[in-house]
Amino acid sequence: MLKAEIIAIGSELLTPYRVDTNSLWLTERLNSIGIHVHLKTVVGDDEARLEETLSHALRHSDIIVSTGGLGPTEDDITRKVFARVTNRQLKLDYEILENLRQRMESRGFKMTPNNERQALVPRGATVLPNPNGTAPGLKLDEDGKLVILLPGPPRENQPMFDICVMPELEKLSRGIRIATRLLKVTGIGESQMDDMIAPIYQQYTDITTTVLFTNSEIEIHLAAQAETLTQAQARVNELAEKLEEKLDLYCYSSRGEMLEEVIGRKLKLKGYRLATAESCTGGLVAERLTRIAGASDYFIGSVVSYSNEAKMGLLNVTKEMLDRSGAVSGEVAEAMARGIKEQTGATIGVSVTGIAGPGGGSDAVPVGTVYIGLADDVGASNKRLILPGDRELIRARAASAALELVRRRYLL
Repeated sequence: MLKAEIIAIGSELLTPYRVDTNSLWLTERLNSIGIHVHLKTVVGDDEARLEETLSHALRHSDIIVSTGGLGPTEDDITRKVFARVTNRQLKLDYEILENLRQRMESRGFKMTPNNERQALVPRGATVLPNPNGTAPGLKLDEDGKLVILLPGPPRENQPMFDICVMPELEKLSRGIRIATRLLKVTGIGESQMDDMIAPIYQQYTDITTTVLFTNSEIEIHLAAQAETLTQAQARVNELAEKLEEKLDLYCYSSRGEMLEEVIGRKLKLKGYRLATAESCTGGLVAERLTRIAGASDYFIGSVVSYSNEAKMGLLNVTKEMLDRSGAVSGEVAEAMARGIKEQTGATIGVSVTGIAGPGGGSDAVPVGTVYIGLADDVGASNKRLILPGDRELIRARAASAALELVRRRYLL
């Protein structure tokens, strides 16, 4: 199998403010045609470090794909460092230069001398056109290694990669194809789940099984390779079906869907309409439901009743109940769920009330205590949870728990 390496270039990627999403997208595209990404590196705008990284890549990888560093400024160093590493002369491409001038003038800008950097091409390189930006990409062969230099912005490098690079890579991959499946699991711990399914997936030595724990759920990633995509898909589907059967209710999706997607589809199918009343989650449950296009078919709306006054005024929770049980209680959770159901005419009312911290807890009601209420035409109920984590993690887990309770109670 061909080995690929991705190099993301730019000092901004080494700060807390930018995320290297290009590597994720490129990995998916390379894996789809049977090319294994064995190394990813993020390098700042440092010539010595980039030279070292490129030299290592040319020794150890069959395909090198870099993103970034092809612009007109002083810190755009990709071309000159690559030229130095491969002992290639940089030449000014006057056709690129003229295209740049026309592009900028058509937009009312005057081209400055530093734009000439974008027209420098290493000897022997193929220029990759960039209709979505000013920096062209470059493709070349270096002692049998395919090197691709792409601009940084995804709206530029993704079309460039698919149009100008993928066809050649598909030929190089020698027909090997990779198929993947993603199962999503909730309501069970990682160790308990692995104890259930490990005897199954360990029998499939030709399939890579990776278990990942996220904030509130578990992902099972499956990947199989074969000479054809059909063969690989059949193999990975066989394992996915066995795992799904074993996990039963814990597996809410075997196709990588989000929990809110699954819930939305089933609510619509059953003709149910949902409304939420949220305190500690501050609207997170509603936000997740409305991520899905068409949510208005099954989601009516939400009330964020953070204060006791809001609970009383908007959801008809009584002062006596709040004084007797406290805002974080099963009784209040049920009243909130009934209140939002009655106010909106929903089929199902869902509520969340709790203590997300870091303060506000007590021995009787510690930080992380969350009550989820459900109300329908039959009656109301609640569930108490003690959720670990910091404030944001508790809030995120509470929102997931509320959605999962709806799925378990009404949509199976």
